[in-house]
Amino acid sequence: MTAEERRNLRAFQDYVIKILDPTYILSYMSPWFKDDEVQYIRAEKNNKGTMEAASLFLKFLLELQEEGWFRGFLDALAHAGYSGLYEAIESWDFQTIERLEEYRSLLKRLQPEFKTTVNPKDILPEVSKCLISQECEEIMQVCSNKGLMAGAEKMVECFLRSDKENWPKTLKLALDKEESKFSELWTVDKGAKNIDVKVLEDDEMETSDIQIFYKEESECQNLSQNSCPSSEVSHIYTPVKPRNYQLELALPAKEGKNTIICAPTGCGKTFVSLLICEHHLKKFPQGQKGKVVFFAVQLPVYEQQKSVFSNYFERLGYKVAGVSGATSENVSVKQIVENNDIIILTPQILVNSLKNGTIPSLSVFTLMIFDECHNTGKHHPYNMIMFNYLDQKLGGSSDPLPQVIGLTASVGIGDAKSTAEAVEYICRLCASLDTSVIATVKDNLEELEEIVYKPQKFFRKVESRTTDRFKCIISQLMRETESLAKSIFDEIGTITLGISQIQNREFGTQKYEQWIVTVQKACTVFQLPDKDEESRICKALFLYTSHLRKYNDALIINEHARMKDALDYLKDFFTNVRAAGFDEIEQDLTRRFEEKLQKLESVSMDPSNENPKLKDLCFILQEEYHLNPESRTILFVKTRALVDALKKWIEENSELSFLKPGILTGRGKTNQNTGMTLPAQKCALDAFRTNGDKKILIATSVADEGIDIAECNLVILYEYVGNVIKMIQTRGRGRARGSKCFLLTSNAVVIEKEKINIYKEKMMNDSISMLQTWNEAVFKEKVLQIQIQEKVIRDRQGKVEPVPDKENKKLLCRKCKAFACYTVDIRVVEECHYTVVGDAFRKCFVSKLHPKPKSFGYFEKRAKIFCARPNCSHDWGIHVKYKIFEIPVIKIESFVVEDIATGAQKLYAKWKDFHFEKIPFDAKEMSK
Repeated sequence: MTAEERRNLRAFQDYVIKILDPTYILSYMSPWFKDDEVQYIRAEKNNKGTMEAASLFLKFLLELQEEGWFRGFLDALAHAGYSGLYEAIESWDFQTIERLEEYRSLLKRLQPEFKTTVNPKDILPEVSKCLISQECEEIMQVCSNKGLMAGAEKMVECFLRSDKENWPKTLKLALDKEESKFSELWTVDKGAKNIDVKVLEDDEMETSDIQIFYKEESECQNLSQNSCPSSEVSHIYTPVKPRNYQLELALPAKEGKNTIICAPTGCGKTFVSLLICEHHLKKFPQGQKGKVVFFAVQLPVYEQQKSVFSNYFERLGYKVAGVSGATSENVSVKQIVENNDIIILTPQILVNSLKNGTIPSLSVFTLMIFDECHNTGKHHPYNMIMFNYLDQKLGGSSDPLPQVIGLTASVGIGDAKSTAEAVEYICRLCASLDTSVIATVKDNLEELEEIVYKPQKFFRKVESRTTDRFKCIISQLMRETESLAKSIFDEIGTITLGISQIQNREFGTQKYEQWIVTVQKACTVFQLPDKDEESRICKALFLYTSHLRKYNDALIINEHARMKDALDYLKDFFTNVRAAGFDEIEQDLTRRFEEKLQKLESVSMDPSNENPKLKDLCFILQEEYHLNPESRTILFVKTRALVDALKKWIEENSELSFLKPGILTGRGKTNQNTGMTLPAQKCALDAFRTNGDKKILIATSVADEGIDIAECNLVILYEYVGNVIKMIQTRGRGRARGSKCFLLTSNAVVIEKEKINIYKEKMMNDSISMLQTWNEAVFKEKVLQIQIQEKVIRDRQGKVEPVPDKENKKLLCRKCKAFACYTVDIRVVEECHYTVVGDAFRKCFVSKLHPKPKSFGYFEKRAKIFCARPNCSHDWGIHVKYKIFEIPVIKIESFVVEDIATGAQKLYAKWKDFHFEKIPFDAKEMSK
């Protein structure tokens, strides 16, 4: 060790003391430490604590004179799992560890809440990779010996010492997965930065208004309790007399109070909001005017509500307009707000407008109505809007604030285990919306129950196939494909990048899908001195894992639908493979599949292999339509692939084909499927409402997210269950008297979870009743205290903008590692689109006409661009005409970023995560 290294270790010793538990590495340091020194360090930890022990350890370490102790220390860190500390000392760069300090400070402050709300045993499997293995064992031991709160304290202590760069994000994901209420406090990305604006290279080319949250309900109740008029229906409005329970729900809001209206799906909450809105606009004296904004999260709901509000208010002389992500590029939000009395918005539009100053403050509105208001939490756009509102309220601004109304069928209770915790959860929602009144129907319950019928709930457990020959064959193909991938590394004697690093992985599961993603990410940053060899390996692994993913998808379809549908899915995939590059690996994998095809065909056509779940589903449908031939059914399933498979099954089933199924899926994209466009959604809904022949709608979650559907009397949840809010919404889709709701599953745990949701619904209703007995002044004070506490936390979490890295970097094709461009040649167009200047880049890609060319704002999408390297053709983005310029627009997820100096490679999912020096697009530069 040099004198300089000794000085450096002394200079950076505070970082080491904060992180290192020396007892974890003492066994590796035995050649240099005496036995009595080891005992002294252990005693120091037991008597005074870990940091004192680390300080003593460093004192002994820096006094050593023997050769090799410094390298021995580094090796000990690596063996024990201190990878972050090892890298920091190796490079004498502690910036990464320093950046974690703000999260340590936040966790210290939140420790009391953490230990009372987080079950460490639940999240340990997800976060263990950010901790030392001995720490994980100690946490479990503390949980067993001293209880969960002590275990949670131990976990906090371990996180505060963690040297892993991603531990804050990993903890966030684990909390979200467990739906822990602590997740709302543990904010990794601050504010609106967590709302990803969809950039131009995405096929749908939507901007700004991105629906990234899971929405449950905001029904567009027709004013006469029938379905909303479609866009083709005449704009004639027939006045409807409000029912007494609707007047009861509207009363607090008419009195000017900020109110959450919580009432069942199908009771006409939209009509209640119309009554409130009309009363609000008419109360202003001559010379003054009100301005109302109504928020709808889902685009189909936005369309319906815009139609309803226009029909109702334009006859009264009020101006109504709307802006969504689909229209924001073509209109001025500022002018729409200024020139209209009622504005229907998707909330991200207002978030963006407040951020860029188009809308100066919320004071331009006098009433805000939040549909699906239970979503007001975490980084949802609703919460971003209310943060703005609360900052204005608590900041002492003299500008008037709008009245706030929330609409929901269920406020939810989070992960509350008791009525007291449920009350606290609801209070926090009220604080987020600045409301101190929850309006429910109490005086007119009989009338409400005549209108809204709560469907009977039935649980049906069915058995899966006892033997599954299809799964056996596909599993064998998957094992062969895994072996082929592993053999690549055996050739060069290199680690297997996770090919075998997973325990008990089961084909046909979501866990296997996650493993595939992990392997793909690992192989894309894998490096070898021979770049051609590196490219070959990366491409091969990309192909093998892509095929494994398709096999995994097929097994999931097979589990819940017919073998035939799963086989068709694979046949379509291999047809597409043949139509593409079809290199040696693809030929080999296709040959292997085709060798099994005859056997797979035979198995899938064998009647004895019919799925028992489908037999039960068929029985339920036959029985219900026998009892009531006019039944209208919504069948909820988890994935789009299942929607397609079940549609085919019904159409090809002679006993069910009379149902003439329609489908309804979301607009978002997955790796395998593209969602329905908005016009297609509207068409499907209109057909189901108006076409009596279409008796069943097969849908994913989008149909319980507030889209109004004609009265249906049968709701079937096919392996489909969510939280208590989702349970209330899906069940609420069955509005007709005598309606039924079936949960069909082969998993007893799913049924148990649904029963827990029923119990939670009762707890929620009890909690609301308790809150309604509170003195309003007491309620307001409780809400105010929560708001003050939350603002303190928000303000402390203010994050410093990252300093851009000005060093030039390379972008390489993520699939084949071919060079694409340098970061110095990248330009930012209109803040969120990225192009590359210079002629050199044009030689690196090839283009093909875009299958869906269209104009959007200043952009005209013309072609897709792909890696020009033979046998790669990886999708890099699109080619557009921007104003007068022909430019490529690239997506960062298609590339690997390589540091020119070190050769280190890194992946980025979003441009916002890549902190390089971003140069704005300059028309003058292009003209030169």
